[in-house]
Amino acid sequence: MRTLTRDNLMDILYGCAILGTGGGGSLEEGIDLIDEALSQGKRFRLASIEELADDDMIGTPYGCGAISPLTEEEKTKYARLSETEENFYVLCVKQLEQYLGRELAAVISTELGGHNTATALYCGAMGDKLIVDADPAGRSVPALQHSTYFLHDVPMCPISVMNRFGEGAVFTRVFDDARGEDLVRALAVVSQNIIAVVDHVNTAKVLSPSVIHGAISQAEAIGHAFLSAKEAGEDFVGAVVEAGKGKPMFRGVVTKSEFETRDGYTFGDMVIRGDGEWEGHSLRIWYQNENIMSWLDDKYYVTVPDLICVFDLDERMPQLNPYARVGERVAVIALPAPDEWKSARGLEVFGPRFFNYDVDYKPFCE
Repeated sequence: MRTLTRDNLMDILYGCAILGTGGGGSLEEGIDLIDEALSQGKRFRLASIEELADDDMIGTPYGCGAISPLTEEEKTKYARLSETEENFYVLCVKQLEQYLGRELAAVISTELGGHNTATALYCGAMGDKLIVDADPAGRSVPALQHSTYFLHDVPMCPISVMNRFGEGAVFTRVFDDARGEDLVRALAVVSQNIIAVVDHVNTAKVLSPSVIHGAISQAEAIGHAFLSAKEAGEDFVGAVVEAGKGKPMFRGVVTKSEFETRDGYTFGDMVIRGDGEWEGHSLRIWYQNENIMSWLDDKYYVTVPDLICVFDLDERMPQLNPYARVGERVAVIALPAPDEWKSARGLEVFGPRFFNYDVDYKPFCE
């Protein structure tokens, strides 16, 4: 176990924003959560799951919903509702503990993303709980069933949900994780497109075989490589490629950036006109919260479960969806998918055909 410094935490969050493949929520808001907890003297204690007792209970807190900005119409729709004074993610954890009749010993991030990982870190610090150095995705993912928990048949329930207006509930049973996704997403849609969730609550003994160990440390290493190279005025994109064992995909200028918020997701398209060695070529990226599919000159290129990561070369930052700007200079890289997603079952759950694209997954980084 080690207590994380703010520098450690920034490395983690920037790494998570990169591994978030455009999704995972707002990095800026994630940093705000961390700083709020630090300002209150809270500790962020990172531990391997092996350091917990077999019967220690672990919960997975996160936010579910769209990642696009609220419209004025949506703001008006919810104007009569007052937000909770206490953070609604923390309230969601407390609601679950009240249901269980016992406290969680630790929390684990549901995915690697600038806000969703920060949410788990924040809930751990505010509740004086350990933060597990693992996750069930190894990246950001769009749907609740896109988890290694699902691959290992770990039950999703009980599921605690809480919106920012303090309206909460606990699901004691769902048919399966896909049905859990439908139910929770529906609540997000009527809760200003975001709802706090804590699910897959179980003992360390049960969860250990079902998660990707060392995921937070991996994010920290990638974030450190990015921030160190950036501070030194060096090639931060190349530093991430090296740290993540990835490959360059494309460079150019954004010529199209369009999105819509639908069914609790942000769907969008980005088109990039190549320059330099990519002159005369174009790259299209389609996302459902996260970057999912790409086409080089209208032919399938890199696809899930590999990670499609975009960098804003003008702002020198990871590019989050749906905020790419026409005229922005970008670099695109691919990072290898965790092995769990390359299995036959993993590809069934999180391969191109899940998103209705009839193409076989071909690992790009091998």
